[in-house]
Amino acid sequence: MACAGASAQQEPPPAEAGGALHAGNPVFPGCYADPEGIVIGDRYWIYPTWSAPYDEQTFFDAFSSPDLVAWTRHPRILDREAVSWARRAMWAPAIVPRDGRYYLFFAANDIQSNAEIGGIGVAVADDPAGPFRDLLGEPLIGKIHNGAQPIDQFVFRDVDGQYYMYYGGWSHANVVRLKDDFTGLEPFADGTIFKEITPEGYVEGPFMFRRDGRYYLMWSEGGWGRPDYSVAYAIADAPTGPFERVGKVLEQDPEVATGAGHHSVIHVPGDDAWYIVYHRRPLGETAANHRVVSIDRMRFDADGRILPVTLTHRGVARHPLRSDEAAGAVR
Repeated sequence: MACAGASAQQEPPPAEAGGALHAGNPVFPGCYADPEGIVIGDRYWIYPTWSAPYDEQTFFDAFSSPDLVAWTRHPRILDREAVSWARRAMWAPAIVPRDGRYYLFFAANDIQSNAEIGGIGVAVADDPAGPFRDLLGEPLIGKIHNGAQPIDQFVFRDVDGQYYMYYGGWSHANVVRLKDDFTGLEPFADGTIFKEITPEGYVEGPFMFRRDGRYYLMWSEGGWGRPDYSVAYAIADAPTGPFERVGKVLEQDPEVATGAGHHSVIHVPGDDAWYIVYHRRPLGETAANHRVVSIDRMRFDADGRILPVTLTHRGVARHPLRSDEAAGAVR
């Protein structure tokens, strides 16, 4: 299969005409999905799901790069042995640097009812490459609230320092407020803990960012194993919405790849460079788990709307982080 195999390091591609370097898509070898991209210090990082059958999906690798082109694999930064309650289906990691430590949020066990053990957990490490250890000894969210399966979490830090977590499968999305030490949840002003924010068309995979004072909620639509997997978004004036669907921005291109979805966004600090990091299925691949990680540019129009993303084989241009960009790398 096209995404088989993983090496310790992927060498940069050869120089093209004019000396420019491009990453190429997929950006690194191996079957990976649900990528969380972030700038930490002077490197780009991607934390993906190991795309395998659920009973084999029991660990996470991470990848780092100084320039979006040459990627180093950091194997097994967290695995099932470090999480007493996890047994299978560990996916969709979300990383948060805070006070010199690194917090990895993840889903495990693919629970189908509140009688099962599993849900969203959090692990901690002193290095972005791990090793991570379970922070709580139990799930942070281990029950189904508002119809949302506890999976696909993303943690967002607002300008006032408050951390919000967006999550949810089964076509329901919740937002919660995290305690400062990530050991629990705090109520909203109205006393609720789990606030449903499901926009039209939502299926799973939420992602939040702020640009020019507005809040962009993005999510995946369609079926994760189907060619129609895609990404849509909404814009709001507050991190809790209300979120009204604007439209779709990432979807399959029959000439390039299918099943393009479950993404994240990297914004280079001090720059207007925005990148969408997502998984897709190479042409000719039909197995659900044959997914690979790709990066393409994400752009906005004059009104702040996200323009449709063009899927490419070439990938993005080499972009080493300047010292001022690295210094601003705080989520």
